[in-house]
Amino acid sequence: MDDLVFVDHVADHLAALPGVLAVTLGGSRATGTHGPSSDWDFAVYYREHFDPDDLGNIGWQGTVSEIGGWGGGVFNGGAWLEIDGRSVDIHYRNLDVVEHELAEAQHGRFHIEPLMFHLAEIPSYLVVAELGINRVLRGDVPQPEYPQVLRRTAPSAWMDRAHLTLGYGRLTEPADAPAISAAMAAHAVLAARGEWVTNEKRLLERAGLRHMDELIFGLHREPPVLGETIDQAIQLFNDALTGAVP
Repeated sequence: MDDLVFVDHVADHLAALPGVLAVTLGGSRATGTHGPSSDWDFAVYYREHFDPDDLGNIGWQGTVSEIGGWGGGVFNGGAWLEIDGRSVDIHYRNLDVVEHELAEAQHGRFHIEPLMFHLAEIPSYLVVAELGINRVLRGDVPQPEYPQVLRRTAPSAWMDRAHLTLGYGRLTEPADAPAISAAMAAHAVLAARGEWVTNEKRLLERAGLRHMDELIFGLHREPPVLGETIDQAIQLFNDALTGAVP
């Protein structure tokens, strides 16, 4: 089936699941930045109850997690599936949680929590960012603009973490700290611009921090000059943030 038919096919099945109030398409497929091999990201929004077994019973091949199976935080589980020869991710989104984080973000408040495959971990407003970016296929969910107050609070919070991580890197593994801190700094830059972030793909490129690759690669020199690399990274971060602040 072609892409339009495929999206309708998946959306219809997801919307029919007990408890599902809305279905969205996210990721690169929603923003138009996808390539031929990009996967498909869908989210199902529910309130009090959603049973992943109902999703599994559709019969699509793949792995379906329990609620909380991806860490138990705001990113509270989902499925990795193959549907009509396409790789598909389906995320579970509790609207009560999402609306709480939306209210928090509108007051400039958020927290950061771990999630597998994310160097900088994730902000709790990630589920709000999804609302701002995703394409609504079925039902109705808020589609917020980036809160102005969050543009004031998030950059400093992220950049403080980036600087502290770099500082600790002087005492630990030389390549880890610059890589992790670069992702944190990128979050700071994009927050200052009021640009939503839903994952770390192209994060450094979007933030103008791609030069970090060269700095990290330079740590393989003999002898590695860690202090110099950290100083250069701090300057790069600060310059990028200064250029992003309106």
